[in-house]
Amino acid sequence: MTDPEQTRVTDYYRQRDKHPPVQYDPLSQWVARTVKHRDLALANALRRAELGNIESLRGLEIGCGSGGNLLFLLRLGFRPEHLTGNDIMGERIGQARRRLPPTVRLLTGNADRLDLESGSIQVVLQSLVFSSIMDGNTTARVRDEIWRVLAPGGGLLWYDLRFGNPGNPNVRGIRLREIRQLFPQAKVTAWSTTLAPPLSRAVCRLAGPLYEAFNLLPFLRSHLVCWIAKPE
Repeated sequence: MTDPEQTRVTDYYRQRDKHPPVQYDPLSQWVARTVKHRDLALANALRRAELGNIESLRGLEIGCGSGGNLLFLLRLGFRPEHLTGNDIMGERIGQARRRLPPTVRLLTGNADRLDLESGSIQVVLQSLVFSSIMDGNTTARVRDEIWRVLAPGGGLLWYDLRFGNPGNPNVRGIRLREIRQLFPQAKVTAWSTTLAPPLSRAVCRLAGPLYEAFNLLPFLRSHLVCWIAKPE
């Protein structure tokens, strides 16, 4: 990232890590349900991509944080020696190193400059990265670097906000139209997921089982899962 944008993003997430909002408590019912539906949507997107044996695929997560999503990819069947994680925050990479098998490769640095060969990755995962970038030039550079490392026939597995958060100026929503504009050469397949967090928290406080009923209504879902396929 550009220095000002990197500083803004890292300052925001360091502050959030220092004082984690109570609504992100991983033991809360709404977080557990959100993660469950997100992981199911991501797994379904990979299944529909028909990439073949997962054990043979090479995967990369940009913005990997402390490694939770890399653990998810391991559960899906990716081999640890075929996985790479990248994050701009060294402290988060340190946390991921303690959680993950030693053969998972971890890179500290900007997602617009990856120490990876062109065309070497079949699956790139990004979760809530693009919605955290406000600078258009930075967005384009990260997009270009993802496209560079992706192998033909591979794809970007996308999970991100489709609506902005009026209470959080550090994130923005990204609609499907913008995703298609970012990746004009790609075939983009998209699904909505994740009951909008304010509604999800309220429903889980009042009657947790109702979460499933509310989540059936697509217009109440706040995120998109996409498979953004690079042509053969």
